[in-house]
Amino acid sequence: MKQRFAWAVLVALVLGLCVPSVFAQSTGTVKGVCRDAEGKPITDGTVVWLSLDSGRKYTLKLNKKGEYFSLGITTGKYNVTLYGADGKEIFHFNGLPVGLDETTQDFDMKKEAAAQAAGQGMTPEQLKQMQEQQAKAQKENANVKTLNEKLNAAKTAADAGDVETAINTMKEATQMDSTRDLLFFKLADYYRLSAPKQTDPAEKKNRYELAAAAYQKAIELKTANPDPKDTDANAKLAAYYNNMAEAQGKSGKVDDAAASYAKAAQFDPARAGQYYFNMGAVLTNAGRADEAIAAFDKSIAADPSKADAYYQKGINLMGKATLKGDKIEAPADTAACFQKYLELAPTGPNAEVSKQMLANIGASVETGFSKKKAAAKK
Repeated sequence: MKQRFAWAVLVALVLGLCVPSVFAQSTGTVKGVCRDAEGKPITDGTVVWLSLDSGRKYTLKLNKKGEYFSLGITTGKYNVTLYGADGKEIFHFNGLPVGLDETTQDFDMKKEAAAQAAGQGMTPEQLKQMQEQQAKAQKENANVKTLNEKLNAAKTAADAGDVETAINTMKEATQMDSTRDLLFFKLADYYRLSAPKQTDPAEKKNRYELAAAAYQKAIELKTANPDPKDTDANAKLAAYYNNMAEAQGKSGKVDDAAASYAKAAQFDPARAGQYYFNMGAVLTNAGRADEAIAAFDKSIAADPSKADAYYQKGINLMGKATLKGDKIEAPADTAACFQKYLELAPTGPNAEVSKQMLANIGASVETGFSKKKAAAKK
């Protein structure tokens, strides 16, 4: 029995020693340096090694020297791709082997551009031009990334109620790049939002004026540098004019505000009803009833379903009413405006006031506007 037991133990040990190493995987090391078309390190990007055998992906970040490094890369063949900070591919190599030894794969875009130029029969001047274009594109990508960080930081601050930090952040952004309309538009927005928080009337007016000036700068940049790919360019211009008009109106420049609202309506006819309504509101607040009524008429013409335009027109008409004896005589259309408001918004916030106004001028209050009239019997 002892001999049989010893033999069994020996067999087990031998079998254990003979187990094939199929469960173990051989690994290697990869490293490299990435340089742009000017020979400078690419410091913000990634290098992705994609295994052609298993599909496994290794994503390696570049350091401030443009270097990447990783241990434990499974041996085999790989496609290797360099991506910029914006996630777009810069260059790639296919079918690179990774063995047990260290594998070095650099990305030298200046060298690759020269090789590409030679393959395409480029002249030295053409090669230089291509390298300059590549360098410009990389610089633009880095600039856009920084500006987006500024925009996000400003929004985060404004959302938290810290509009002053948002203003300072956007001022920094416009100093970094004074060619982008969006930066001035957001700076203007934050100036406009900060104005009501000012306790000094002079500073409040100043904030609105600073906002209007920044909106004007955004408009000038947008119109001077049209982008054929921007299908919403006119709608954006309309938004710039609309917000500028608000700032102008609140700083007492009523005529400028009315002109800006008209521009907004011109650039974005689909929203003209709202822009003309805003114009009417500014003119109403300035006590210019006739002009306000004309603006509300334009709002109604652009959007016949805009209930508030009928109401505000009716209010302005009531301001022109006269008293004869104990009877209020209102201009023509006054009753029709309030009736139309009730038709469109029978339970709207101004419904009760509309009914009261109709009662004051001796007009009946109709209540079945939302119902279709029954067909007359033959």
